[in-house]
Amino acid sequence: MNARAVAAAGLCLLLFTGCRSAQSPPLAETETDTAAIADDTLRLLYWQAPTILNPHFSSGFKDAEASRITLEPLASFDADGNMVLFLAAEEPSLDNGGVAADGTAVTWKLKEGITWSDGTPFTAEDVAFTYEFIVNPEVATVNAGTYELIESVEAVDDTTVRITFKEPNPAWYLVFTGTEGMVLPKHMFVDYNGPNGREAPANLMPVGTGPYRVTSFTPGDVVIYEANPNYRDADQLAFSRVELKGGGDATSAARAVLQTGDVDYAYNLQVEAAVLEQLEAAGQGQVVTNFGSLVERIIFNFTDPNQATADGETSSVEFPHLMFSDRLVRQAINLAIDRDTIATQLYGPTGQPTTNFLVAPDPFASSNTSYDYDPAAAEALLDAAGWIDSNNDGTRDKDGQEMQIVFQTSVNPVRQKTQEIVKQSLEQVGIGVELKSIDASVYFSGDPASRETLERFSADLQMFATGNTNPDPGSYMQTYTCDEIAQKANNWSGSNYARYCNPEFDALWQQAAATLNPEERQDLFIQMNDLLINEAAVLPIVHRADASGVSNRLTGIDLTPWDLGTWNIAEWSRP
Repeated sequence: MNARAVAAAGLCLLLFTGCRSAQSPPLAETETDTAAIADDTLRLLYWQAPTILNPHFSSGFKDAEASRITLEPLASFDADGNMVLFLAAEEPSLDNGGVAADGTAVTWKLKEGITWSDGTPFTAEDVAFTYEFIVNPEVATVNAGTYELIESVEAVDDTTVRITFKEPNPAWYLVFTGTEGMVLPKHMFVDYNGPNGREAPANLMPVGTGPYRVTSFTPGDVVIYEANPNYRDADQLAFSRVELKGGGDATSAARAVLQTGDVDYAYNLQVEAAVLEQLEAAGQGQVVTNFGSLVERIIFNFTDPNQATADGETSSVEFPHLMFSDRLVRQAINLAIDRDTIATQLYGPTGQPTTNFLVAPDPFASSNTSYDYDPAAAEALLDAAGWIDSNNDGTRDKDGQEMQIVFQTSVNPVRQKTQEIVKQSLEQVGIGVELKSIDASVYFSGDPASRETLERFSADLQMFATGNTNPDPGSYMQTYTCDEIAQKANNWSGSNYARYCNPEFDALWQQAAATLNPEERQDLFIQMNDLLINEAAVLPIVHRADASGVSNRLTGIDLTPWDLGTWNIAEWSRP
């Protein structure tokens, strides 16, 4: 019984028929420089360089992408929502007894004979330990929230693992699958299951079950992999060596694969549409787009980044943000943003304006929301909120406080141009804006010691893109629950960087987490989306395609919204 049938039985979310296919088009054959491809090295260029190879310690896709080459989940999903097995031997279902009839447990059968890249046998104990590691508050992983619904994970025997949930769970397939489901080797982390978790050598030199294993890693620069001789299908791998080069910028990465042909694959080409079109005309490669769940958004800091607690914590829930605690101010900023100009001028066919936080699978995209670009209405709302320019300096003020904000994002040409458009729009309605850009290797690092990460959010506004990495949006919508607030008490490991807290939203999420009826569950997620939008708690800007540059020499690329670009790297080849 496959994932579609489970959905029909009421224990899965839906039939996934709304998922948009991201299958890459056939790649054209061209004349190439044979000297450049004489060896069997696969060359990847990630302008956002990975800094750690444990995906449970980073909020950045760049680190998870590099980790996914060597680490694997039990299963994942293709672009059509079908389950694809990795470490699991079969898909759990009602028919085979894998899914409990009451939705409170799932039992996975694991493939036999799998070993870690160092030769150690892979067993169900590794899965159980990975759960213990992820949810340990002393370890403070970024994925802990996804696993909170679990009561226990038991290794029944070497090839059987049983997951019991605290409540009936219609989304049993949310854990140990896809981006957030990569399994860690117990023998490499058992001595680091505590505050020293980030000190584990395997965070930089991982031991995995995947097709390639790391031979060297310079954080922020280069990862070198070799074919994993212990991989279950080692004789089918097309490359003996993989080189993942980090650094540079998105435009140079696009040029390297589309124009010069120096690399085989370039990740996350967030480049202006006109530039991509010009580079693609060189004929060395193609831009392969994957319209999934990715939404470029601006989020408010609901806490004051300029005040500190007695122990030095900034952006603390002790100090609500003076401006953004007022819904009128948030709604005014929403009306002042010109989404159409941003989408048309900067993204072209790789992006479309949106006002929805949840956009995929398609049945979850609310039809109840809309957006307007109306500076006059924005000014009226700011007036009503008491923010006026009393001293005629061009910036609104209230009770002696000037309406000056800091707006931060990662270094990227498209994002910096988006910042400029937003800055110009906000200044037209009397809001002073200081722009700040942070290197992606720092911004998305998840490093609790750094004040420059998106988790610490030491600014008033910030912008980035993410979305649900599973056909079930439960974990993604959990982002805005009160318990997920990133703060010093949880080592800034929560996913609620905005520090928004609304009991009404939490109640909807709790109800969805325990509802087995697919239609009711879908409606609850739409209600959550609409609440966030009506409250202007978050400002979605563009529904973005995940754009990759693929050499005409490379075959086997099969992008999916529900996993990372490297998820099927074992199938890539260069004939």
